[in-house]
Amino acid sequence: MTFIGIVRHGITDWNIQGIAQGSADVPLNDAGRLQAAAVAERLAGEEPWDMIVSSDLARAKETAEIISEKLALPISFFDTRLREMNGGEIEGTTEEQRVEKWGADWRQLDLGMESKEAVAQRGVDFIENISADFAGKRVLVVSHGGWIGITLRKLLPERFGKTNLENTSLTLLQYSENNWDCPLYNCIKHLEKAEIAE
Repeated sequence: MTFIGIVRHGITDWNIQGIAQGSADVPLNDAGRLQAAAVAERLAGEEPWDMIVSSDLARAKETAEIISEKLALPISFFDTRLREMNGGEIEGTTEEQRVEKWGADWRQLDLGMESKEAVAQRGVDFIENISADFAGKRVLVVSHGGWIGITLRKLLPERFGKTNLENTSLTLLQYSENNWDCPLYNCIKHLEKAEIAE
C-alpha cells in the first residue's frame, strides 16, 4: 500500500489580503512559519515518512524545508507539476481590483489563466507517477490549495464535489488494489493544538 500525505503550504501575506498568488513566488509570513513548524511537530510524532517532495514555489519550498529539518529527512526533489494553478494576468490582484479592471464577468475572459483541466492532468500524472515509482512507500508532498483541491476532485470525483483546504492542512491518500482512498482530509488539529490563529 502506498501512502501520500499532502500538506498545503503555510499562510502568506497575500493569502490574508485575498490577493491571487498562482505561480507568483510569494514567501511565507511569520504566522505561516509557525504553522509549518506546527505541522512539522505533528508529523514528527506520527508514523515516519520515507521521502518529501515539494513544489518549487517559495511558500511551499519553505514549508517543506521546515518539515524536512524537523523530521531530519532531506527533500528528495522539487517538482514543477506541484505548482499552484497559473493565474495569468490576475496574479497579484484582489477580487475588487479584478472587477474594477475587467468587470464582474472577468472569469469569462481570456486572461492567460491555466485551465482546471490542465492542473488536474498534471496533478493526477504526478500522483500516479509517485504511486508507481515509490510503491509501498510513505511520500509526503507539499503543494498549494488549488492544486490539492483540483487533483482530489479529479482523482476521487464521487467523494469531492468541492474542496477547501486550510493552510498547512494534512490530507492522506492511500493506494491499494488499484483504488485510491482518502482516509484524512484537510486536518488542522496541529494548529488547534498550537493555538495558532490565521
